[in-house]
Parts: sequence; C-alpha cells; structure tokens
Amino acid sequence: MFKNLIIYRTAPAWTIDLQQLEAALATAPFMPCSATQERAWGWVPPRGEAHGPLAESVGGQWILRFMTETKLLPASVLARKVQEKAAQIQQTTGRKPGKRETRDLKEEAKLDLLPQAFTRQGHIHLWIDPQAGFVLLDCASQSRADEVVSALVQALPGLSLWLLDTQTAPATAMAQWLCSQEPPPGFSIDRECELKSSAEDKAVVRYARHPLDIDEIRAHIEAGKLPTRLALSWADRLSLVLTEGLQLKKLAWLDAALAESAAQEAGFDADWALTTGELSAFLPELIAALDGESARG
Repeated sequence: MFKNLIIYRTAPAWTIDLQQLEAALATAPFMPCSATQERAWGWVPPRGEAHGPLAESVGGQWILRFMTETKLLPASVLARKVQEKAAQIQQTTGRKPGKRETRDLKEEAKLDLLPQAFTRQGHIHLWIDPQAGFVLLDCASQSRADEVVSALVQALPGLSLWLLDTQTAPATAMAQWLCSQEPPPGFSIDRECELKSSAEDKAVVRYARHPLDIDEIRAHIEAGKLPTRLALSWADRLSLVLTEGLQLKKLAWLDAALAESAAQEAGFDADWALTTGELSAFLPELIAALDGESARG
C-alpha cells in the first residue's frame, strides 16, 4: 500500500482513542473547491466508500486518508486574460495600467477563470501506530507531508509530532556499509545509490542497476562524497531506497511477502494488515541499524 514513507514520532504522553480521532477528523472533511477557490483539502474515508468512517482500524493500526484538490490555471492563460483586460483599459482611457493596477487585474482575471478551470485531485494515506507512537505518511515530498501534518495537528489539539531522528545519520551509516560491504544483519545492498559532494561544486554521482561493491565507490567516499540514496533489501521481504533524510522511497514487497499476501483474502483489511505488519517488524530493525533513536532535545 505504501510506495514512500516519511516517519514521525508522537509525544509519549499523547493518547486518544479511535472514536475521538473520528470526531476530530469530522471537523475538517474534504469538500471540493468552490467556483473561485484555488485549493481545497480535508479528510476522506480511507476505504473510498461514501459516508464511511474517516479513521479505520486494522489490527489495532489506524488508517487515514487526506485528500487535496487544486484548480489548474496555466500561467499562459492567465497572462493572456490580463493582457486582454489591460488592452481594454488602454483602449477606453488612453492610458496603460501601472504595476499596482496590473496586479489587481491579475487577481480579477484569476477570479474570472477559476470557475472554468480543470481540477486535479490527490491523496495521501496515513498510518498511525498508537502503541509504538509512530505517524507514517505515504508521501515522497516533505512539503506535502508538512501540509498533512499541519492538518492533523490542527484537528487534534495537543498532538506533537517530529520527524524520526537516529543516533547515526543515514548518510554516515550508508557510507560505512558501502565501504565495508557489510550491511546490518537482515539487510542487503542492492544496485542503486547516489553520492553527493559537500564541496562547492556539489558534484553528484549516480549508479543505477550497477554492482556497488567496487573500488570506485569507495574512492568517491574517501574523496568526500556521501551517499544521499541507497537501495536496500530487508529479510528477502521488502526492497526500498533509504535517503539521507531518513525517508524511504520505492517500497516494494518481495516474493516472500507477496506469497503470504496471496494466501490471504484480498481487500482493504488484508492489504493493510500485510503493510502494517511488515513495516512494524522492519522499522525497529532500521532504527537499530542506525544505532537507535536520538534523544529529543
């Protein structure tokens, strides 16, 4: 179910039950954009069923879904509309609109065009592990994750979230694994990585579908380049790309996990039971591989 993962921690003292969570999310349900609204967001039923619960529990794990809708208004279309309005003013009054009036014309043109604009919708799944104290987002962009987290905190006063942090930085750990070719127990190094220099030139070297147990990579690391991305497999069940920011990309279940899933009944509950079950076992091992969590200052 997850393709990417951004991981947050909750304060140990934070407690809430599923009914309270449902009531909180119900204060901010998703509503499509109005005629002159550029962007809308809110919570929708994770099963995709109309009028369903906004918070689902699968094996004690809570699943949410955040929806966004954006009006698509190409800059060229807006600019043409502004030009038309400016030309009409110049033709009528004999004067060319100034900078401030042009800004006002732009806002006016936007309001004229928004009711006719196409819309684009997107959604992000959230998984709350109330026992372990994790909030996990299926999101590749930190800016989008920030929007979702802000909405969640707004709906749940008293909730405090921060990004997972570890004793050893991922870049440092990945450099050690590549140089020694000894990943942590249960992990194996796959065939993709990116190395970036901290020097002014910010030189970047990328390897894709390429063996990584070569002297060339060790030479790059010795020259000061640090890994920013590294493909890994875990327990022959999960493949992923770990980033320097402790984000997980390109999550994919491997044969062992897929065989277990195929033996189960397909559907929302089975899919999420597999996802949360596998990741609940994986995350502590990833954190241990990075020497545990940092104490929050």
